[in-house]
Amino acid sequence: MSLFGFPQPKQWKGKDLPRVLSRLFDVKDGHTLAVAKSHGAYSTISKVLFDRAPFQIINEVMDSGLRGRGGAGFPTGMKWSFVPRGGQKPVYLVINADEGEPGTFKDRMCLMRDPHLLIEGMICTGYALGVRTAYIFVRGEMLPQIQALNHAIKEAYDAGLLGENIAGSRYSLDIYVHRGAGAYICGEETGLINALEGYKGQPRLKPPFPAISGAFAAPTVVNNVETIMAVPWILTHGAKAYRQWGTDKSPGSKLFSISGDIAKPGVYEVPLAMPYMEFFELCGGLTGELLGCIPGGSSAPVLTAEETKKTTMDYESLAAAKSMLGSGAITPFNTTRDPVLILQSIARFYAHESCGQCTPCREGTGYVDRVIDSLVDGHGRDGDAEFIKSLADQYEPMTTICAFGPGAAWPVQSFVTKFKSHFDAYIAKNPKHADKRDLVTVRPGAFW
Repeated sequence: MSLFGFPQPKQWKGKDLPRVLSRLFDVKDGHTLAVAKSHGAYSTISKVLFDRAPFQIINEVMDSGLRGRGGAGFPTGMKWSFVPRGGQKPVYLVINADEGEPGTFKDRMCLMRDPHLLIEGMICTGYALGVRTAYIFVRGEMLPQIQALNHAIKEAYDAGLLGENIAGSRYSLDIYVHRGAGAYICGEETGLINALEGYKGQPRLKPPFPAISGAFAAPTVVNNVETIMAVPWILTHGAKAYRQWGTDKSPGSKLFSISGDIAKPGVYEVPLAMPYMEFFELCGGLTGELLGCIPGGSSAPVLTAEETKKTTMDYESLAAAKSMLGSGAITPFNTTRDPVLILQSIARFYAHESCGQCTPCREGTGYVDRVIDSLVDGHGRDGDAEFIKSLADQYEPMTTICAFGPGAAWPVQSFVTKFKSHFDAYIAKNPKHADKRDLVTVRPGAFW
């Protein structure tokens, strides 16, 4: 079953859908060790720990083309290859389960329905990288997921699948669950590492990159939940089998969270490069006439209906449409929705979640939020749409330590550009709209 109780579709155009990640999502008690093992859980362990060298695992994952599923899409095997080997410092593996992107709920589904697949993936990854201690950084509000994860880890320890000499091998691994404090910025890997160490959850300047100096000043790999859960399947079936889905640059399958004006919202695993309109059919169809679609979480530039109809669900196609796959959170909206109100909600979120470390992000997101609120409240003025886009244009380039600023700017820029008539309609409602906004304090082109 999907997250909201709808059955996961088994076929797409007569073809079986991949079950790399979701094989136990609709299996009763699939989160328990006994049921998971009956469906093949931990079968990869003996092949990895006894039959393969670490470099062979890294090369297999690199050949598979697996890309990070948290949003950035960086090649996973390449990321692993950056970790120095044979140094005096320990190597740490940190799983990013701080799922905070609005519209995204795939990782919490994984933690609830199949936590043992994550643990198995961590064992394989840890062995490949020489890790002895690993952490799972979970968003603090996700209490049911934290409980399910802790229970699964205990089961794995009791069964000899974690701790010293796993499954009779010479490899040992300890896993700890770290509960975050609910800050969206901790989804950024260096902000996450700071929080893990007990500091304020704010991003760090790079370089050095975490692979060289991350948690506790030691080499660290930070990967998303979904990314690591794909590793056991790849090591069992091979890189070539994983590439049967998707494209050359976007291979494999992916979990997509879909909500909004769709008949059957939920979490679905489908091949990358599936057309958006066909995916909507798989999810029961759209409700109402499509106006636009947020294709990859709230920070992804919005697509118009026409753009959505021409785009497929992969990195290259969305890049060509000047948007991004992001976390895979899809939110289609119909013609009864107001794009201005959608942007107002997004802008309020980013203004609230800015960590405040960088002036462009801290002040810019707050100012955009206030101007949009003024516009929606009936106090819009001529030039407001251009003004908020101008503000976003100035924190969209990398003027900040992390990518939060650009991520907050992209929805502003795209909504204003593609749905400008809706903003103009709000401005026209104000009888004093011809009065220009006072730009003495902050004016376009001289924001700082």
